[in-house]
Amino acid sequence: MIETPTAPAADLRSHFGLSEIPFTREISVQSRWHSAHFEEPLADLVRTIDQRMSAVLIAPAGTGKTALLRALVARLPEARYKVHYVKVTSLSKRDICREIAVAAGLAPAGSYPMLVRRLQERFEAVHGDDGLRPVLLIDEAHDMRPEVLAILRILTNFDMDSRLVLSLVLAGQGALAQILQRDELEAVSRRMAHFATLRLLSRTETRKYMEHRLTIAGCRSFPFDEPSTDAVFEISRGNLRAIDQLCRKSLELAALSGHAVVDPTTVAAARQRLMP
Repeated sequence: MIETPTAPAADLRSHFGLSEIPFTREISVQSRWHSAHFEEPLADLVRTIDQRMSAVLIAPAGTGKTALLRALVARLPEARYKVHYVKVTSLSKRDICREIAVAAGLAPAGSYPMLVRRLQERFEAVHGDDGLRPVLLIDEAHDMRPEVLAILRILTNFDMDSRLVLSLVLAGQGALAQILQRDELEAVSRRMAHFATLRLLSRTETRKYMEHRLTIAGCRSFPFDEPSTDAVFEISRGNLRAIDQLCRKSLELAALSGHAVVDPTTVAAARQRLMP
């Protein structure tokens, strides 16, 4: 068990020769980890939107869903697309329309039917007058109630369903796929031209991801030995968020103890200091 010293905490950046704190959420799209794990679903989403269709992204919590959405926005040129992003909770039909209205630059006022009509008018103006393709990204869509999800069929219906104007991307955890399978949402699910998924990382991918995050933080030598790297995978099960938290805390404890390399004991101690 690692004893936490009473002396001032060592700075893990100087201890490991880093230019920044690694494994934080503050990572640019340009610095993200490139792997088939992310590139394949990203390419599928870009291709679907390019065809003016809609899609669903299903991903367990902590597997990089929102990071992939950020990468998707970066891949959609501003000269061709007008992207609106909404992160939802369990809202009513009127409230979700208000959230979408704010994202689209409209005043979030009026009744539900009026909001729907104004949103359609805005998306059609962007498409027709501005020459841009409107794209609506809805994050955490698994929190949407079925009757609220159903309104998306109306939002994407233009000229008696004869024109493709708005591309929609619904992103959420596994529960979203189950919700979309409900009979009353068949009209919505059939509008989704592609279902993309993200999965947990493998043992090899976990090691490569750790190496990448440390490299972009300025690390010149990998500060985890093989047993500790295996321990990170076994504890995190390849969940990106869990990997980040566990690695950052392990490095912090190693710096506090003056260790040049993280060992399995340090990883175990780090796990005890994190939420289960």
